[in-house]
Amino acid sequence: MLNDLIYGWGNEAWSGREELLAGCIEHALISKGAILECGSGLTTVLLGVIAKQQGQSHWVLEHKPEWAKKVQKYLTLYGLNSVVCTSPLKDYGDYCWYDISFESLPDGFSLVVCDGPPSRTKGGRYGLAPVMGGKLNPGCTILLDDAGRQAELDTAQRWQSEFNAPFTIKGLNKPYIKMTLEVAAPPVSK
Repeated sequence: MLNDLIYGWGNEAWSGREELLAGCIEHALISKGAILECGSGLTTVLLGVIAKQQGQSHWVLEHKPEWAKKVQKYLTLYGLNSVVCTSPLKDYGDYCWYDISFESLPDGFSLVVCDGPPSRTKGGRYGLAPVMGGKLNPGCTILLDDAGRQAELDTAQRWQSEFNAPFTIKGLNKPYIKMTLEVAAPPVSK
């Protein structure tokens, strides 16, 4: 069924694959708090459905306004309350990350699905740790897509060092990284 959803979404080249989608569903069902998603797409709709059923909040960071509008159209169509934060990428020196207002976000997230920003962005997806770290609860699970790319493996190794949290690689066809924070993450850098 997940392969049918990927095909039906119509963005197969960029969409998360079956293994990541299954991991997102599994972890969203057991998550006990707010969900953060970096990058948007089919996972946004799936996580939005689960968040609504579980009474959780679901926040999505997206830097492309036209793509955010498309995703929001589906969220509205299905009556989902996910919050899509459309924000440009901000240059922090060694990396870029979403330029988000922290006041609008929940106090902490229990699940993060990180499939953005795009790999060609300076620093790739590394910015999650230094920018959003203080918003990640102890016990937060991070799912980082694209473990088959060296840049994502390097990012996971940096996060492992900064969060003092080991990671595992899940999936065979298009692997992703799973990391669970045991203690509070470092403070947010602005």
